[in-house]
Formats: sequence, C-alpha cells, structure tokens
Amino acid sequence: MTRLAIPKTYKLYIGGKFPRSESGRTYEVSTKDGRFLANASLASRKDARDAVVAARSAFAGWSSATGYNRGQVLYRIAELLEGRRDQFVDELSATEGLTKPAATAQVDTAIDAWVWYAGWADKYVQVAGNANAVSGPYFNLSTPEPTGVVAIIAPQSGNSLLGLASVIAPAILTGNTVVVVASESAPLAAVSLSEVLATSDVPGGVVNILTGSPAEIAPWLAGHADVNAIDLAGAGLLDWVDLQIIAADTLKRVLAPEDGAPPPSLERIVAFTETKTVWHTKSLI
Repeated sequence: MTRLAIPKTYKLYIGGKFPRSESGRTYEVSTKDGRFLANASLASRKDARDAVVAARSAFAGWSSATGYNRGQVLYRIAELLEGRRDQFVDELSATEGLTKPAATAQVDTAIDAWVWYAGWADKYVQVAGNANAVSGPYFNLSTPEPTGVVAIIAPQSGNSLLGLASVIAPAILTGNTVVVVASESAPLAAVSLSEVLATSDVPGGVVNILTGSPAEIAPWLAGHADVNAIDLAGAGLLDWVDLQIIAADTLKRVLAPEDGAPPPSLERIVAFTETKTVWHTKSLI
C-alpha cells in the first residue's frame, strides 16, 4: 500500500518555542533539482519584534553565566550535532545539491567550529582584556563584555549549516543573545539546528531563528532600537550600505558582509564586545 505523503511545515524558533509566523505565511523549500521538500515559515515584522523581545529577556541571565558554563553549553551543541550527523548530511545534500562526502565535510567542519569556539569561552577575556600602565597609585583594568542583542543575517550562498555555526557561536559565547535570519533557499539546516538548541542546555531566547526573506526582515532588525549590533555576514546580495545607514541611526555596531562562512577567529569573538575599563586605588598600607 502506498502511504500518503505528509508535507512538513517548519516553524520559527523564538524564545525557546516553535511558533508559526503570526502572518500565517509560508514558502516552499525545494531541492536543487526543483523537487518539493517542505514548507517554511515566512517571518514577518511582528515575528522579528517578538524575537528581539525574547533575546532581550534572555540577555541578563545568559550574560551573567560564567565563561566556563557558556563553553560547556556550546560543547553540548556540538555533541548533539554529532548525534544527528546523518540527518544534517541528508538535508544539506537535498537543499544544496551536495554529494554525500561534501555534505559530510560541511557537517564535520560545523561541529568542529562549535568545539573551537567552546574552547575560547573561558579564555578570550584573558587575551582581549589587559592591565593598563597608568600613572599614579591605581590599578587600571580593561575587560570585554557582551554588547547585547545581535541581529545576524546568516550566509545565504551555500554552506548553510557551517554558516550558522560561524556566526552564531562567536556571538553567544561572549554572552550576547541573537536573532538570526537563516538562509532563504536552504533553511532546513537552521530549522534542524533550532531543534538541537531546544533540546540542549541553551536557555530559551539566547538564539532565535527566523526563516524567510532577508531582504524583507533585515531593514526591520537594522532599525530596531533594542538591537545593539548587526552582523551582515550574509547580506552581500542585499543593499547592505542602506542597512548600515539604517543601523547608524540607532548607533549599532555593524559587521560588513563576508564571502561565505567566516572562518573561526578571535576577531569574530570580540567583534560584539564592549571594553569596560575599571580604575581601582592601590592600597597605601
């Protein structure tokens, strides 16, 4: 007997939950050769606002966690990705038209990126911070702290899973919370990653994932007054100069578009941190 096919409709990931778009809109996700795979939610402006609210609500708790604790959480994500490795390989093969070896290589590289960043979580402060030489009986110490809520346009042209790891991991390991606009043409990696996050130790709201049109969603996030920074890694095909101008109206820190998935780097880790400098009087006794 032939079974009836049940088309999947994937939802957004906001505040640790899986809501439908409030607009009720969806769009079709197809394989590289045009076969239907699933329906994905087409996020609206209200969805973007809800995601920012969730990210802001989660910021205090996440940013106050120790670096060691955040590192353990990131490592747990890598463990869960490893356990669902075959699923991600199949999804990347379908949505990006990759051979199985190429899809496997991308999944393995993405897992390695999570592990690499997890290892930096309790170490980057010692590298990025310092004791400053000053005149007088004072200690002068500088230390990096998280910027706040970071909006991210994930890489859009291939490497959808690796692209997500490359932009989400360095932002959250320092204590930021994020709102991510996934790859429009290949969103299944983001949807499956959200399922991994929901079953991991990541608190709800730390990572919020929107599927849909970056061209539609990005201006709303760039102009949102409660978004502190925006990563335009995957905005190369958008009018990203206009996005920079919109972001400047609310004094956001902006990272310009990159060609593909950004490689792991300390620069990525400190990109969305602010340096706090503290003066302390030396004991005269």
